Amino acid sequence: MFFSNIENRRLMFTGIIEEIGTVKKISLGGNSGSLEIMAKKVLDGTSVGDSIAVNGVCLTVTSKTSSSFTADVMAETVRRSSLGQLSSGSHVNLERALAANGRFGGHIVSGHIDGTGIISRLQAEENAVWVHIKAGGELLRFIVEKGSIAIDGISLTVAGISETEFSVSVIPHTGQETTLLSRKAGDKVNLETDIIGKYVEKLLGGGTRSGSGSVQSEKNDKFLSWLAGD
Repeated sequence: MFFSNIENRRLMFTGIIEEIGTVKKISLGGNSGSLEIMAKKVLDGTSVGDSIAVNGVCLTVTSKTSSSFTADVMAETVRRSSLGQLSSGSHVNLERALAANGRFGGHIVSGHIDGTGIISRLQAEENAVWVHIKAGGELLRFIVEKGSIAIDGISLTVAGISETEFSVSVIPHTGQETTLLSRKAGDKVNLETDIIGKYVEKLLGGGTRSGSGSVQSEKNDKFLSWLAGD
């Protein structure tokens, strides 16, 4: 049957970081190349061809040793993400793709980066740290207060948002298990907005571009009624 081996399939990420890896080697020629990353936990059960999120970017394992894995990086990935700023010794967040029978601890994360943001400031508040990130309007439109956001692959809840930036509050455990609190103002981070918002926008607005505005408007009304439970 089609689902006979579903427990072995790895379909997506959840934004729950498994370990912090270290870049052993980065080779970029122009805007593409490869990364070799030292790791331990994510190598367990991983084979060539499997996916690992590196700072939130879904990469395919092209080779591995007992202590590292290598992945190719294409030009589009470099343009969309901060991977091009990595160097030997850089620390990165790592997560294996979730097996279909695994526990879902974060939110749906595809590993396809929408763009980058810039950390504007970090501010301690009792046992947590507020991280404020500036982002462009094309990203902020999909970010909502109390919604989900993946920052360098870390599943976090949006605690506040303005016209130019958003903020998250990072608890001690997340700070210890990821690289986020080692960053400083001015650093670039990878952002993946909630996939649901992007699909909703496509459903609501995609049809108007084809000249079927009145038909799309009717579909929008029906969809909004469905969301409201009418």
